[in-house]
Amino acid sequence: MKYLDEFSDPQLAKKLLDRIRATTDRRWSMMEVCGGQTHSIIRHGIDQLLPDRIEMIHGPGCPVCVTPLEIIDKALAIAARPGVIFCSFGDMLRVPGSEKDLFHVKSEGGDVRVVYSPLDALELAKANPDRQVVFFGIGFETTAPANAMTVYQAQRLGIENFSLLVSHVLVPPAIAAIMESPQCRVQAFLLAGHVCTVMGTQEYPPLAERYRVPMVVTGFEPLDILEGIRRTVAQLEAGRHEVENAYPRAVSAAGNPAAKAMLDDVFEVTDRAWRGIGVIPDSGWRLSPRYRDFDAEHRFAVGELHAAESSICRSGEVLQGLIKPNECAAFGTQCTPRNPLGATMVSSEGACAAYYLYRRLDQPAEVAHA
Repeated sequence: MKYLDEFSDPQLAKKLLDRIRATTDRRWSMMEVCGGQTHSIIRHGIDQLLPDRIEMIHGPGCPVCVTPLEIIDKALAIAARPGVIFCSFGDMLRVPGSEKDLFHVKSEGGDVRVVYSPLDALELAKANPDRQVVFFGIGFETTAPANAMTVYQAQRLGIENFSLLVSHVLVPPAIAAIMESPQCRVQAFLLAGHVCTVMGTQEYPPLAERYRVPMVVTGFEPLDILEGIRRTVAQLEAGRHEVENAYPRAVSAAGNPAAKAMLDDVFEVTDRAWRGIGVIPDSGWRLSPRYRDFDAEHRFAVGELHAAESSICRSGEVLQGLIKPNECAAFGTQCTPRNPLGATMVSSEGACAAYYLYRRLDQPAEVAHA
């Protein structure tokens, strides 16, 4: 791969913006699916540089943000138990549950540890045979292969004190749910390049055809995103609805066959709740029967926990692209990165965190007036 600076060249960005302006004759609304793309768009001001006729709608592509409240509460319940080492990536520790977060559990004596790979958690299980080690496995198709491999290795090596708390979600069913919402304004999608690196692009043509929306696989650097937008606008203006790959340096149509085979072995498709959105049918993975003994929900009998979302936080509407973060009355006042009401203000990929970090703090006039 070439130096990333080449994908942030301001002169090339200006040329792409000029081509987008020259192509745009009508108003269009497109959704970037990935939270990493959202942060790049807001950080570099891409949405403000685009023609006024193009609106970027921020989608539910932040894995931390869409992890449902009840799963967070299950994580908290497991992490607080004696004899448990609860392992997670660092961005989950401040995500609020119903009453506390993992940092609070740690301060109260729970053995909560930040790891950099699920395999780190497996090594902890090897080193602590008298403890139960649980890894919090969240995310989209991008992070799932590593979690699947870890469970596979645990079974192969006979490490019985390791388990996985699973909250994996899938992009295509979420796109279908967005398009079938009566409030939907999305006319095109920028697809997440890292998801397609694993899964390929073969799941998307039926969706593009069914909903008659262009879909362009896009990377994460400024020029990647601008090229994705340029291709999307060209399709919209021409009345086409196809899947294009604007990220060929990482994505192929077939994806990663070895990773997909591991996913098919370890996981099975299930209905999954999305935080702030609700249950989307066939939108997630759970451990398949062959690996069910490594399911932390089953092992610790927390499967029946349920929780109610905050009545103040509007992160669900943000995740559906119905409002921008600064259209929530709590944004920047009751809800800040230090005292978050929802995961979208905590996560490094959350839309609310992006708006706060890059100073998009002003509410639209009509919202402020209300």
